[in-house]
Amino acid sequence: MLQTGTAYTPSQIMSLRLKGAMYIRMSTELQVESPENQERAIRTYAAQYGIEIIKAYADLGVSGINTEKREQFQSLIDDVEQGRNGYNIVLYLDESRWGRFVDSREAEYHRMRLERKNVLCQSCEKPLTLTSNIADRIMTLLRDESASDYCRQLSQKVWAGQCNLVSKGYRQGGVAGFGLRRMLLDEAGNPKQELAMGQRKSLLTERVILMPGSDEECRIVLWIYDQFIGGSSETDIAAQLNAQGVKTHFGRPWSRGTVCEVLTNEKYVGNNLFNRTSGKMKSRAKPNPESEWVRKEHAFEPVVDMERFYTVQGIYRERNKKTTDEELLQGLRDLYARQGRLSALIIDEADFLPPCSLIRNRFGGLLRVYQMIGYTPKRDYQYVAINQRLRTLHAEIVTDVVRTIENLCGRKIPIDPESCLLELNNNLFVSVVISRCFITPAGIRRWKIRFDSSLRPDITVAVRMDIRNEAIRDYYILPALEFSDGQLKLSEDNAGFLDGFRTDTLDYLLKLSVNISLDKAVEHGSWGRSAYSH
Repeated sequence: MLQTGTAYTPSQIMSLRLKGAMYIRMSTELQVESPENQERAIRTYAAQYGIEIIKAYADLGVSGINTEKREQFQSLIDDVEQGRNGYNIVLYLDESRWGRFVDSREAEYHRMRLERKNVLCQSCEKPLTLTSNIADRIMTLLRDESASDYCRQLSQKVWAGQCNLVSKGYRQGGVAGFGLRRMLLDEAGNPKQELAMGQRKSLLTERVILMPGSDEECRIVLWIYDQFIGGSSETDIAAQLNAQGVKTHFGRPWSRGTVCEVLTNEKYVGNNLFNRTSGKMKSRAKPNPESEWVRKEHAFEPVVDMERFYTVQGIYRERNKKTTDEELLQGLRDLYARQGRLSALIIDEADFLPPCSLIRNRFGGLLRVYQMIGYTPKRDYQYVAINQRLRTLHAEIVTDVVRTIENLCGRKIPIDPESCLLELNNNLFVSVVISRCFITPAGIRRWKIRFDSSLRPDITVAVRMDIRNEAIRDYYILPALEFSDGQLKLSEDNAGFLDGFRTDTLDYLLKLSVNISLDKAVEHGSWGRSAYSH
């Protein structure tokens, strides 16, 4: 459908009798672009060009920052790629409705997926011409980047606003906890009502604080502190609470972890904490150092006095500080003798041992600890050792590729320290993944290639290992246009389509890194015959 010549006139487009689909997205119910308003505008736009709307997709109350929870967007892409569409154009109100992706290139990527199937993506904020020229593409890219930048700025403003409210003593999300309640305040700061589990404020000017719960629950919280200070373990306390029929704030039995939460959370002494973990822009949450925490002391009425609370924290510090390596190993031996087996969960539930994460970090992994105490898990964990070796090999391969490219083209190649993405020619991003060999129950050798959709590389270099996972067998250079989602399974021999992407060396990839002048490229003839034309 896309033409490179003269633009179509509205009457010419109407004569084509196009069939279309509309995509509607709304993040919150507070937005002006309600589904009804979007649909009305899209149908008006379609009528101008004689487009018959035969399908509607709508993601309501879903963020446009990615596609993970946009089920209708995914259905749209899947319908087109599987040939179930029946339409040849998709209309949406503006570029921000298509998505406010963190990486603006993702918006163009999803449009390309549809256009490769001869389905045009069209925003209603620009005239329909059925042509593709550089001016239109530049304006679209600018709108995509503007939507992405808006999302980043909004994230920073929301985070700054949350920190400001926390510093004023207002609660920012999360359940209250056992022995505490959430109180809703009006815009003047007066108590309005107690919020039940799952209830939220309805007005932007309202605020939420914590307050002590029932007298019975507060008494139980103090009893938990007194029992722990008196020498009882978290497991013993949980067992006594369960024997008395006391439930947690979720209505569940107590465990060591839920008791530990009551004993260590500062909200029980009235402190308001925020930013202990962060996951901005829908990224994976990660713990923050205490220096970055936002704390407001004496924000709420306390349930526990400061003397009790800091006595308990002192016990925890002494418990962890005095544990030597040998004491940890002996504790694990005792736990193994008592339980008959070991696991991360069993270790975490043991009162006399620190968390499993501490043991793992101190000794370099649980498997190494198991070997040190003479414990052999029934499950075969050989793959863990293989993966550890392959992680080391991955770093060596990336380093070797970068060194070879730099020697070939005489310049530095940028590499992202977190994602390990290589950047060639300032606009081509390459991801290197390791594919280990495994044997199926039927005795067949297989390789799995997992694509990291969060990195969105232009090319994925899959390094296929030999049957012993000790040396490199070959490479698969896989462009994102053909391979990007999920995973790919390989056999020993992959003839046909997949075989076209296999290579014994990385010479083809290395040629992509060479910059040559336009004059030199012309001297070599057409782009199709140039050695460095890809």
